[in-house]
Amino acid sequence: MNKKTIRDLPEGELRGKRVLVRVDFNVPLDENRNITDDTRIVESLPTIRYLVERGARVILVSHLGRPKGKPKDELRMDPIAKRLEELLGRKVTKVNDCIGEEVKRAVAQLKDGDVLLLENIRFYPEEEANDENFARALAELADIYVNDAFGAAHRAHASTAGVAKFLPAYAGFLMEKELEALGEKLNNPIRPFLAILGGAKVSSKIGVLRKLLEKVDVLLVGGGMSYTFIKAMGYEVGKSLLEEGMIEEARQILEVAQARGVRFELPLDFVVAPEGKEGIATRVVDWDKIPPDMGGFDIGPKTVEKFGEYIKEAKTIFWNGPLGLFEVNLFARGTIEIAKKVAEAAESGAIVVVGGGDTVAAIKQAGVERKITHISTGGGASLEFVEGRPLPGVEVLLDK
Repeated sequence: MNKKTIRDLPEGELRGKRVLVRVDFNVPLDENRNITDDTRIVESLPTIRYLVERGARVILVSHLGRPKGKPKDELRMDPIAKRLEELLGRKVTKVNDCIGEEVKRAVAQLKDGDVLLLENIRFYPEEEANDENFARALAELADIYVNDAFGAAHRAHASTAGVAKFLPAYAGFLMEKELEALGEKLNNPIRPFLAILGGAKVSSKIGVLRKLLEKVDVLLVGGGMSYTFIKAMGYEVGKSLLEEGMIEEARQILEVAQARGVRFELPLDFVVAPEGKEGIATRVVDWDKIPPDMGGFDIGPKTVEKFGEYIKEAKTIFWNGPLGLFEVNLFARGTIEIAKKVAEAAESGAIVVVGGGDTVAAIKQAGVERKITHISTGGGASLEFVEGRPLPGVEVLLDK
């Protein structure tokens, strides 16, 4: 972690200063706009409290959903302001814009320790375009910029990168925690180092697959991406998810794993069905016996047991991506069982880092989130960081 954090600001430097904090309050809402998971808000509290306690005038900015550059009432930040106020135990003022006269007036009225939440930043197309004038208008609201939105740090947007051209830029505590967990713990792992990769597509994880093969001792692969590897080995996968255009790439990855001496493990068995929906008849078959009229939608019991043996031996574990069609309850069991085994490993002293929305959901559904060493708030950001790609929202922060 070679970036300056708010801890590096001299004692007393924050009092009376306007601090623009990019947070990641992109939380899930139900049809009544109730927050169904406030993890990202909770994770931002240490940074906000630190600033408030030192007399800063805190201006929070975040996106919510994908409004595509236009105001949408269902994506306004009001439910987030209400929940944040409850969690902080202090008033949170919310304005209906991000820039302009209304916002300037609200900022001018702030007193030391006050908290202001701006409207959804993605209501402006200039945000995702990283428009310089828009970034400057945001920067004019503050004296100091803090990025605590690791989940958006892989985006070069006005509020994650552009604003740092005009203000001294520091990392918040969540950003610091993410970079240390995904950096130090995975770059200098206690061995054996095991990675579990799932999810639908090989194509979305090529970079991280290749990077992990340089680091890990064991790589366990499940989910939809596993069928492309099975096809690359010359076996049929029935109606399972398959990326025809990635078969050769998958074959090369298998060769790299073998050349490097990495244990590259695919599922031993699958739960198959005619289609992936609730209430349908399923059966378990070995990995090389998937019927032509069926597809695989979850890992089977032999795989859970085999993967569990590797997990038990590991001292460092990185997991990204579910191992089946997790969103359908009928096919969630394999992922849930692995979540429990990963938690057991953490309890036994292994360092366990988990990233990705569905993977985190599985950890929570299994009721083991408190046992995990680090649960990343960034899906795409965590993958790109592990892959070794520079994150624009981190690059712009001041170096130590």
